[in-house]
Amino acid sequence: QVQLVESGGGLVQVGGSLRLSCAASGRTFSSYAMGWFRQAPGKEREFVAAITWSGLNTRYADSVKGRFTISRDNAKNTVYLQMNSLKPEDTAVYYCAADRSPSNIAVLTTIGGYDYWGQGTQVTVSS
Repeated sequence: QVQLVESGGGLVQVGGSLRLSCAASGRTFSSYAMGWFRQAPGKEREFVAAITWSGLNTRYADSVKGRFTISRDNAKNTVYLQMNSLKPEDTAVYYCAADRSPSNIAVLTTIGGYDYWGQGTQVTVSS
């Protein structure tokens, strides 16, 4: 069992930046692919970014490409989401997720590609 705890959310103005962190329990974190999803009020949960266990491959939603960066530190059992040039439409609850089985990067863009989920952290971008 893996527990994921997100942090770093908050209120930020348009154009600002935030860095989300997701700390994972367990000794096998380095073998998990990780992803970030978000869910805005009244909308379905959507893919944001994913990173393979090695960190060598990443994938981003078109809406965040060039503004967000996903990274991981396996020594700290932590995955990060650096969010720059934030827009009001980025407002959502952000969730991190872990995939315990090797999956190709395309599968990691889907909710079904993950086995564990965190509780989420709120990001609000004000104009």
